[in-house]
Amino acid sequence: MKEKQIVIIGGGLAGLTASLHLASAGFQIKLFEKDTYPNHKVCGEYLSREILPYMNTLGAPLNLLNPVAIEQLLYSSPSGKVIKAELPLGGIGISRYALDNFLYQKALEGGVEVINDNITDIDFSENRFQILTVNGVVAESLLVLGAYGKRSLLDKKLNRGFIKKKTGWLAVKAHYELDSFPDNLVALHNFKGGYCGLSKTETSAINVCYLATYNSFKKHKNADVYKQEVLMKNKHLNSFFKKAKPLFSKDLTIAQISFDQKTRVQDHVLMLGDAAGLIHPLCGNGMAMAIHSAKIASETIIEHYDPMSLNRKKLEEVYNKRWNKTFRSRLQTGRILQKILLNPGMAEFSQNALNVFPSLLPGIIKRTHGNQVL
Repeated sequence: MKEKQIVIIGGGLAGLTASLHLASAGFQIKLFEKDTYPNHKVCGEYLSREILPYMNTLGAPLNLLNPVAIEQLLYSSPSGKVIKAELPLGGIGISRYALDNFLYQKALEGGVEVINDNITDIDFSENRFQILTVNGVVAESLLVLGAYGKRSLLDKKLNRGFIKKKTGWLAVKAHYELDSFPDNLVALHNFKGGYCGLSKTETSAINVCYLATYNSFKKHKNADVYKQEVLMKNKHLNSFFKKAKPLFSKDLTIAQISFDQKTRVQDHVLMLGDAAGLIHPLCGNGMAMAIHSAKIASETIIEHYDPMSLNRKKLEEVYNKRWNKTFRSRLQTGRILQKILLNPGMAEFSQNALNVFPSLLPGIIKRTHGNQVL
């Protein structure tokens, strides 16, 4: 086994970013990803600008993808009341189809070995990991990073607590075409049972992604019926869907989304991105957090890596501490916001309060975002 080899499971934003960072530091990276690139993913496709300086340091400047500059937020309550605000840092609109493929190409250029395969088992013994895939690939490594997203069969293999609980959330995403939708805007529309985000991507397509409770969704036949009978009760979503042209033949969906607390280290696997903790999509910071978590993990590994006498306990403690310091309060704020917005009475009350005290909204946004990541 090559001593500076690290295995990364999952080739989304967190996994690809960690592979770039660690490869640039001299590590030999094997990255396992079940899907091929490029592909669409269920995602809000709004990326906070806080992360752009860090991407530049990795040699992956995202301006090359010509993303849309987003400066304003529009929020509407279920009754249709609207409030607008300037985004303190702003963000960019960029599709996962383009972004993940861009980082994948950069990873290949950096010497990362990308293996399209599904992990079936992770065994840790004698201070080493052994990884087994569906196609019989066996890999060994001193360290493994778990960056496989919101939910995986690996969570069951690792006996993670949250995977044992039923969760009542699902997400739906599609792209639409509507020339009149502003370039610089991200819109968040509340409806009974969930909320829906809209923003443009680099192709000028509008990404529409909504999160809904399963209880509200199961009463309807499918996503199209749910859109007609629930989402379009919000007059702004009604207007949008009546005018916009769908660009996907079928909406993308993901079910069993869990916002429960997750372990950052499980059986010595360092978890990144959504595998470590999922912020509510209404906060608009999930993509940036995934990338930032990769930075934290990579820097911690570089500081503590010693193949002859690795202090695994110290490395894991430092990573967990840094992750919590950076993200814990953001996740807590997200949980509070979700409880408010999913209660119709509280949603309307908070909307009225923000109209009276509009300076509160930028402060709330800041609590779910960070400073520029260098």
